[in-house]
Amino acid sequence: MSTTADAISSAEAHSAHNYHPLPVVVATAEGAWMTDVEGRRYLDMLAGYSALNFGHCNPRLLAAARAQLDRVTLTSRAFHHDRFADFCTELAALCGKDMVLPMNTGAEAVETGVKTARKWGYEVKGVPDGHAKIVVAADNFHGRTTTIVSFSTDHEARDHFGPYTPGFEIVPYGDLTALAQAVTPNTVAVLLEPIQGEAGVLVPPAGYLRGVRELTRERNVLFMADEIQSGLGRTGRTFACEHEDVVPDVYLLGKALGGGVVPVSAVVADRDVLGVFKPGEHGSTFGGNPLACAVGLEVVAMLRTGEYQQRAAELGDHLHRELNLLVGGGAVTAVRGRGLWAGVDIDPAHGTGREVSQRLMERGVLVKDTHGATIRIAPPLVIGKEDLDWGLDQLRAVLAS
Repeated sequence: MSTTADAISSAEAHSAHNYHPLPVVVATAEGAWMTDVEGRRYLDMLAGYSALNFGHCNPRLLAAARAQLDRVTLTSRAFHHDRFADFCTELAALCGKDMVLPMNTGAEAVETGVKTARKWGYEVKGVPDGHAKIVVAADNFHGRTTTIVSFSTDHEARDHFGPYTPGFEIVPYGDLTALAQAVTPNTVAVLLEPIQGEAGVLVPPAGYLRGVRELTRERNVLFMADEIQSGLGRTGRTFACEHEDVVPDVYLLGKALGGGVVPVSAVVADRDVLGVFKPGEHGSTFGGNPLACAVGLEVVAMLRTGEYQQRAAELGDHLHRELNLLVGGGAVTAVRGRGLWAGVDIDPAHGTGREVSQRLMERGVLVKDTHGATIRIAPPLVIGKEDLDWGLDQLRAVLAS
């Protein structure tokens, strides 16, 4: 059996250092718990950045995957397969839209959304070819492809990866006035996260999303909501936009759509938007493959029960009540979030976000830092209240030490 030190040493010797993981090596997992190569158990309070909303090795999702593994896993879109229509139909219905364009990763969904908006702008809105503009928010995180980092304000993600893709304008997140000023006749879309995850779980001011919806409708601009991390139950609603009764023109989905089993993403919109694509203009060998559709179809079925949204809402209320009790005590300066999702700002006197995450790891709880002073808490939606409280007890102990 490999030890933690051996596994980490080998990984560092033979893999690119594009991540800085905590020094834990996971071997097995179930529900909200993971076990490392030496048999130590950890409460997962990150859930794969919301890719594991339904927990590790969810029995329903594994059963769906196993059943499909015995039938067919890949055809490519050169042929039809018997899970594709059901997946697209059910996901479209969940979103209240007409059409689905399946891809694999979240970044691919965003890239596809960018192409969709531009093509819609040229062929439907009538923007002159090559002049389309998309307005985005500062401190966004939509992925790490070359085009996406071109409109990032995160220097780690962006620096030394130019030349950058043009066609984007960045405005402050939550500022409707700045957004309105940035929209011109050549603007084809506004692309936003309803809650900015990587930025530290930033919730926009009340009424902001409604204002974006009204503005984009008035100006004939698509509202594209990146719900890759915030959607599919995480905030206590199916989509975070629902907290303001907002329906965007385009949903960008990923992470939890694959149930933590396979990468599945999608762009979901009405026919007047996604109908701009013709054969050969966009695609992916693995996009919409039978295994992905089988798992994604089960994810949609689970979400349609409302059980996971309700759990996220109820446990999320409890989580935020407990976390907010820590504010003002010296160790925590702010708490933000919705549902089972929180960003916790640590007073520098008590350590960096990384140091607090490592001390939590030593006590059997796994979270992840961002932007130096913030830790993110996003446990699987299947976590029990007792386990959640135990994890919060460990946080209190770390902050008191």
